[in-house]
Amino acid sequence: MVLQPAERHRGDWSHRRLGPWCSPTGSPAPLSCETGCGEGTWILVCRLLVPTQVSLLSMEEDIDTRKINNSFLRDHSYATEADIISTVEFNHTGELLATGDKGGRVVIFQREQESKNQVHRRGEYNVYSTFQSHEPEFDYLKSLEIEEKINKIRWLPQQNAAYFLLSTNDKTVKLWKVSERDKRPEGYNLKDEEGRLRDPATITTLRVPVLRPMDLMVEATPRRVFANAHTYHINSISVNSDYETYMSADDLRINLWNFEITNQSFNIVDIKPANMEELTEVITAAEFHPHHCNTFVYSSSKGTIRLCDMRASALCDRHTKFFEEPEDPSNRSFFSEIISSISDVKFSHSGRCIMTRDYLTVKVWDLNMENRPVETYQVHDYLRSKLCSLYENDCIFDKFECVWNGSDSVIMTGSYNNFFRMFDRNTKRDVTLEASRENSKPRAILKPRKVCVGGKRRKDEISVDSLDFSKKILHTAWHPSENIIAVAATNNLYIFQDKVN
Repeated sequence: MVLQPAERHRGDWSHRRLGPWCSPTGSPAPLSCETGCGEGTWILVCRLLVPTQVSLLSMEEDIDTRKINNSFLRDHSYATEADIISTVEFNHTGELLATGDKGGRVVIFQREQESKNQVHRRGEYNVYSTFQSHEPEFDYLKSLEIEEKINKIRWLPQQNAAYFLLSTNDKTVKLWKVSERDKRPEGYNLKDEEGRLRDPATITTLRVPVLRPMDLMVEATPRRVFANAHTYHINSISVNSDYETYMSADDLRINLWNFEITNQSFNIVDIKPANMEELTEVITAAEFHPHHCNTFVYSSSKGTIRLCDMRASALCDRHTKFFEEPEDPSNRSFFSEIISSISDVKFSHSGRCIMTRDYLTVKVWDLNMENRPVETYQVHDYLRSKLCSLYENDCIFDKFECVWNGSDSVIMTGSYNNFFRMFDRNTKRDVTLEASRENSKPRAILKPRKVCVGGKRRKDEISVDSLDFSKKILHTAWHPSENIIAVAATNNLYIFQDKVN
């Protein structure tokens, strides 16, 4: 049965080591503010631009990826809405970094190999592959456009020389294989040198085909297409720890897929009421547990998180645990329900905690305590007095993501004015940094920024009234084992690392 796409709804449904980083055992050591998010410890490695349609044409003529990469930085005045980065994701080793944009393109950057003469270039990333993942479609039955925008990218662990990743737009999930080819076969018996079939009557000798060296070519091929299973718009995909299945979540349902089966999925969560007028909340994000293949969580627009166990029931309508923080009646306002909507949920690498991001805060929940979060961090509380204007310009519906560092000791999330925030869970210190084109000199040390709410403003502070709400950091990623972060700002991708002592 083919499900037809539904109308798009707006977000308001309910109204090598870097510094002292690795422990002697090789596992990630706790990250303190002095080494991870303290003042003056982060430097800009490089600023990359997502290839636009113009630069993609030049890539076909330029083999040197470094020349291509530099060409991105010359001028981006031609950047359009389609060039805005919509997702960022490191692979499991951190050697590759993938970005998706609103134009349906996926750009993969590869980490620069370290050399004795240029040790500082170890943290740099250059273009590895670019391909069109999704195309715009049109639903003729409902007269609705299906955008090509890439909502999420998720890497699969590398099993051989090739790389595999999942990418999704609003309706369709695709499994891509990215592989290298540096040899080509020659000497076919039934084909000539141009690939045309020969007349068998002209073949008098038998040749053995051979492999000849050729220029390195990176190919991206779609191996699976998972379609026609979501009536509403997909907001999350998550690969299971068994690496045989993954789930995709839309506003009202979550489906479980097997990587080998494209024409069938299992519905494991369905919160759609019989009468849509009774709808009070929607699913905003979902993720599998990093170690237990039977456990997953999903968040809602009401600010709640549900932990489900697939061993209990095939349809997980009844949650195993329910996480919700009681609302303070004194803080109740017209915007309470909107700003409490969770935009992102992430398991810690250990699997012990859950991190959620709502409009103003980041919260950390212990799986063993459901009634309140164990940690709450204010991201931009100075905007509480600006909620009315943020509602009018629709910024209040922005969906910010959040990420853990490799040891789960530091949290990072985005804000406005191209600011992004880091919170050290051990020392309780935090820092605000800026991904700015004006300060994009390579190896430059990032200076902490402060926002002045009222009164006399200091020289190094910025007034809350001067913040640019059109510049926002919605998508970030942290290297799985090192202090390297990727921050997406419009069509710019900033790569930062901690300063090498």
